[in-house]
Amino acid sequence: MNKNTLTAFALMALVMFGFMAYENYAQRTRQAEQQVLDSIARVEMEKEAKVRQKELEKKAEELADTLNPLFEARHGQVTTTVIENELLKVTLSNKGGQLQKVELKDSTYKSREGGNVVLFDGKDQNMCMMLDGKTANIVTDELYFQPTGVKQDGVTMHLPVGSGSLDITYSLKPNTYLLDMDVKATGLEDFFSSTTRSMQIDWKEDMKQQEKGYDFENRYSTVTYRDVDGDTHELSVSGSNEDENEFEEKIKWITYKTQFFSQILIADQPLTVSRMTSEYLEEGSGYLKTYKTSFTADFDTKGAKPTSFHLYLGPNKFSTLKENEKMLESSDDLDLQSLVYMGWPVIKWINRFFFLYAFDFLTGLGLNMGIVLLLLTIIVKVIVFPLMKKSYIASANMRVLRPKMDEINAKYPKPEDAMLKQQEVMKLYSEYGVSPMGGCLPMLIQMPIWIALFNFIPNYIEMRGESFLWADDLSTYDDIINWGFNIWGIGDHLSLFCILWCVSTVANSIITQRQQQYAMTPEQQQQMNMMKWMTYLMPIIFFFSFNSYSSGLNWYYFVSGLISILMMWFLRKTTDDHVLLEKLEKRHEERKLNMGDKKKTSSIMERLQAMQEKQLEILKQQQEAQKKR
Repeated sequence: MNKNTLTAFALMALVMFGFMAYENYAQRTRQAEQQVLDSIARVEMEKEAKVRQKELEKKAEELADTLNPLFEARHGQVTTTVIENELLKVTLSNKGGQLQKVELKDSTYKSREGGNVVLFDGKDQNMCMMLDGKTANIVTDELYFQPTGVKQDGVTMHLPVGSGSLDITYSLKPNTYLLDMDVKATGLEDFFSSTTRSMQIDWKEDMKQQEKGYDFENRYSTVTYRDVDGDTHELSVSGSNEDENEFEEKIKWITYKTQFFSQILIADQPLTVSRMTSEYLEEGSGYLKTYKTSFTADFDTKGAKPTSFHLYLGPNKFSTLKENEKMLESSDDLDLQSLVYMGWPVIKWINRFFFLYAFDFLTGLGLNMGIVLLLLTIIVKVIVFPLMKKSYIASANMRVLRPKMDEINAKYPKPEDAMLKQQEVMKLYSEYGVSPMGGCLPMLIQMPIWIALFNFIPNYIEMRGESFLWADDLSTYDDIINWGFNIWGIGDHLSLFCILWCVSTVANSIITQRQQQYAMTPEQQQQMNMMKWMTYLMPIIFFFSFNSYSSGLNWYYFVSGLISILMMWFLRKTTDDHVLLEKLEKRHEERKLNMGDKKKTSSIMERLQAMQEKQLEILKQQQEAQKKR
């Protein structure tokens, strides 16, 4: 073969192999493109299949829903119905067949904005009832009821369930804060499961801030309940952000309480509570806390007997709570008036049987509440004046014996003679019939009165909204200066009544110390010099604690301190030390004559003297034993 032939064959081979390579590449490209197209087609087909499946499922659900006995109740528009009596205006919503708004019509109680007090409104409150059925469950807050039998003071919320119904009937009792609520099933025997014997109720509410002081009102706001044994309990009112109780307990009533208003759910049959929660809400939100309670109530699925509740929606006023409880005609002692906290048992008795009647009597005269507190302070001081006088005379007795005590101090100047000196002092007290404790005990007896009013005044609703001098509301603080932002320990204001009380407390303490120091030994005076700083520290502590407290309480304490100062001045001016010393000397002579009478009962000082003599004898024996060693 020549060169041209070889070249031609080479070119033909190159063209053929090149064409084969191109065709192979093109085929792979077409296959890849086809695979992409096939994948896209599969995805589209799967999407279409899913859409068709969802449409079929939706049609099946719609078909099943139309067969559901609650089908009609699941669809509707929100409407409201208003019922009212002389004291309450209640708005009910068809969504859930429950209360939407409660307004107090009594003009005595005004909101912070000046209108009527609204306990809750809109979505503040929700009470959901849950019942188990065979094919569907009733959850009331998801369903639309139909208001029927509407009257001025009552309405029935009707829920069609298949051929039967669930009815919630609301009825206001005339001239009370009571709302009756009956839940009854009609024609639902086949709807409910044979095991359904009760209904679950979840009650939630965001409690509105009704008063000016957020912190102070929060102290008196809590969930309270009364068990079947007649004991009243409450969740913690302070501490962590959220307080929760989980338990299984039978109770008679549950209360969502603020400082001056309550919503009490009372059941004819005991409720079984499983959970209670109280959670603090942020200051400035217009709310105090969120309360939640889960409980079960007996329910007759055959409808022979309704499940009955009673709601008290009103003020925490002792007499009002008591009168409304009588209207319930319950065989149980519900003790609703216990919601007006009056302190521990002894303190409670003082408030219940003295201060409550005294306040009601004085306010019944039509007097300003500030004047009522002033008159009450005077009455209390008149009652305790004999004790105060006894305390003063006891201190004055010690004062007039001071020269004799100075002689004893001069007789035993050495520190090691302290026991002997003390024995002589006790002997002196015994001979003259005086006691260093005589000035303290009568004053301590007054402490229950101080504590009683501390508990009573902040819970006395008649104080709410009452103005006096510069205070526009004696139930809360009187902010003569308000800087609009919180300072730790003080808050956002200064209370003038609190400042005046602290000043009167310092003045009273100084006068008392000066009175007592004349009756003290040098050692006791030295100890008192150390303790006097507490006199100046305590009012500061009081200021930080009471700056946000009720101005009525601070006004009472200020007037009480001021009257105490005047009484001390009066006693000092009317007490003659020479006459007092003559009485003591006469008593001393009488005691000398009676020293041989063994039947005469010994005084406290004589017993203390005998005890000290025994201690001195033991001390001497110990000293002699040490010398022998």
